[in-house]
Amino acid sequence: MELLTTNNVWMMVCTALVFFMHLGFSFLEIGLTRQKNTINILFKNVFIICIGLLLYYIGGFNLMYPGFEDGDVGFLKFAGFGISAPENGMTPEYASGGYTWWTDFLFQGMFAATAATIVSGAVAERIKLEAFMIFTILYVGLVYPIVGSWQWGSGFLSTLKIGEAEGFYDFAGSTLVHSVGGWAAMIAIILLGARIGKFNSEGKPQAIPGHNIPIAAAGVLILWLGWFGFNGGSVLSADPAGTSLVLVTTCLAAAAGGVGAFVLSTVLHKNYDLTMFLNGILGGLVGITAGADLMSPNEAVIIGLCAGIIIVFGVALVDKFKLDDPVGAIAVHLICGIWGTMAVGFFGSKAGFDQFLVQGLGVLIVGAFCSTTAFVIIFILKKTIGIRVSEKEEIDGLDNHEHGMDAYPDFRINQH
Repeated sequence: MELLTTNNVWMMVCTALVFFMHLGFSFLEIGLTRQKNTINILFKNVFIICIGLLLYYIGGFNLMYPGFEDGDVGFLKFAGFGISAPENGMTPEYASGGYTWWTDFLFQGMFAATAATIVSGAVAERIKLEAFMIFTILYVGLVYPIVGSWQWGSGFLSTLKIGEAEGFYDFAGSTLVHSVGGWAAMIAIILLGARIGKFNSEGKPQAIPGHNIPIAAAGVLILWLGWFGFNGGSVLSADPAGTSLVLVTTCLAAAAGGVGAFVLSTVLHKNYDLTMFLNGILGGLVGITAGADLMSPNEAVIIGLCAGIIIVFGVALVDKFKLDDPVGAIAVHLICGIWGTMAVGFFGSKAGFDQFLVQGLGVLIVGAFCSTTAFVIIFILKKTIGIRVSEKEEIDGLDNHEHGMDAYPDFRINQH
């Protein structure tokens, strides 16, 4: 029982750290966008946390952990509405003494809202609030837990076999969290269109500077801290060896990602770009998340360094396709999420060609499902209530039109 208590306390600390990440996402998003949309962005992020937890309580948890049994297809199953602890839910028999049932629910619930938060940053400054809220309810309430059940809920991905490889592997969510949000972000951006002024008449991208880079930097550092819970908690116990290794690989990958992005961007653009540095850190964190428990420190540095390089080229690729992603969500969460997932086949204790194939197949399956469901939801919203604000609302700012207030009422500047 003493071990259960120790494990449970660690998992509750990790739950708090993952919750704290939502502040980091909020800071990063408002810092990299314009002052006139600050209230709107904060409103979306607060809504995501509140509705995400309620949806996970109503049915998300039982959709994600439905209790697949031998003989089940392992694609879709539902254990019922609401939550109630099983008989062994507060004992060392539950989850091998890693934590109690209630802690399990809350820790997993903190992950659920992250997918929609990723989309929030990508569509910032031009999406209708009502459309975004409806999308969030459907995507977080249904799509995220269904995909999660395929792996973490012991569904078909967890038993996928190719040659000697047994099971898709995603330790803490490079695919199951980050690319789930990243695929939806990409579809949303395509259907939504770019912000006014993002591309000139010749189609060349124009910088739209964020209004508060210090806040954005604080957001990234908060996210890095939160990743101690995101990855560290995914050990699902306070096991000293496992937890310590995960925290080391996570931090080394983050540092290497930041350095890789800033060095490459400096070489290419001849300036020290802080925003690229910050996104490189996030890319390293996303990249290591799939295999943080499998990698040596050296491998973590390589994965992070590659993720930082990917960020620079990923941001350029998004611009080349004339997609407007104010916070770099596609490069960070989708492209680096794919890289981190595939890296499990290259590095670490599961490395091998068969595992590489399993990882690739898992990425394709999740990508196809998430892209399709996101497209259906957003396309229907576009054809019914509309998904984009008017030109006047976008130019004036969403804070005034949708919320009737300013984030900084005593410091108004022209940001048209």
